Amino acid sequence: MGRRVEVTDPAGSTWRGNVVPRHGLSGDRILQLKLTSGYNVGLRIGPSFTFRTLEEPSPAPPTLTKLPPAEAPEGPWVALLTTGGTIASRVDYETGGVRPVKSEAEILAFYPELQRNGPVRIVPVFDRLSEEFRPEDWAELGEKVVESFRAGARGVVVAHGTDTLAFTAAALSFLLVNLPGPVVVVGAQRSPDRPSSDGPSNLDAAVQVARDGRIGEVVVVMHAGPSDSKFDVHRANWVRKMHSSRRDAFESRNGPPVASVEDGRVTLLGTVRPAAEGPARCDLPLDTRAGLLWFYPGLAPEGAAAFTKGLRGIVLAGTGLGHVSLVHLPWIRDAIARGVVVAMTTQCLAGRVDPYVYSTGRELLQAGVVYLDDLLPETAYAKLVWALGHGKTAEEVTTLLRTPRADEFLERHLGSTPP
Repeated sequence: MGRRVEVTDPAGSTWRGNVVPRHGLSGDRILQLKLTSGYNVGLRIGPSFTFRTLEEPSPAPPTLTKLPPAEAPEGPWVALLTTGGTIASRVDYETGGVRPVKSEAEILAFYPELQRNGPVRIVPVFDRLSEEFRPEDWAELGEKVVESFRAGARGVVVAHGTDTLAFTAAALSFLLVNLPGPVVVVGAQRSPDRPSSDGPSNLDAAVQVARDGRIGEVVVVMHAGPSDSKFDVHRANWVRKMHSSRRDAFESRNGPPVASVEDGRVTLLGTVRPAAEGPARCDLPLDTRAGLLWFYPGLAPEGAAAFTKGLRGIVLAGTGLGHVSLVHLPWIRDAIARGVVVAMTTQCLAGRVDPYVYSTGRELLQAGVVYLDDLLPETAYAKLVWALGHGKTAEEVTTLLRTPRADEFLERHLGSTPP
């Protein structure tokens, strides 16, 4: 594996690239090559194909130039907490595959621009895909953020896989208090084997935001539009991943981004929470006896009722203004009678829930369902996990859910689609 070859088919078409290990979904007689363009190609090999081993070395990554330690800049430092995901990976030019980037020396060699305005210290925390994250990991990550600030960091960057990034960012916004600087959650949509990889530029923008002394809250930094040099800074509990692959997949919902980064300059676009004097604190514990249930036509009440077993709280992602079919009222009433908190959000991409417009909402409200205004389902779930850890009774948990904590509620909406 990793050998550079030239393959020619019977029609005379030729491919050159590194042989990549086959994966479990490859069919029979499939040869996978990493081309010089950075993309992979799978070839179904037949008896008339010809092969030739090439002597020229594999192309080296153009950015793999390490900043010598003696020339590392001085001054306030930023902590970079790595958790895995696309942003913490690179092409292995021996095999043509993608592998995690783990050590501090390797990360700073792979992203040499990170230190142009000051030192960056790498803190490996996890090495996993974002779909493997659990609420317990939010607690550990929050503690690592606090440790970094107490060690003297100006700001903290959390490199995270994008698929559940919004959950982690929202959770950190509720966990972390008295922040003396920004906590910037950042990811990458495209792996480093693609010419349009966004990891280096996203990470560079995130470090710039982490050095901004005007910000004292958790934010998310990702590409803004098709531009290579413009980035949005989203409040951590307003943001949602809106596209599976675009670089500008993340958007603030209900309100605009709080800041932007362009050509190396951070511009505030609205009110941000200012940096506190500290010390930073991770407000534990969490209680993971929480669930998030998406309503859909045909959802069986029996299945929904079974879902609540063993839980202290559940977030319903309802339709429109916050509705579910009234056939679910019996189990909802039973759950609430047992002390389970049942909270309502909307599946819609913008707007808030309102139980007073239709009779369905009024019946759910009378049953004891807690309506959470404009919280996104993932934000509501993250806040519920935190609130359950701090409230002993359903009444206490409900009060915590309804009380603003990290600017998660937006009083005034700008319209159906943020600018």
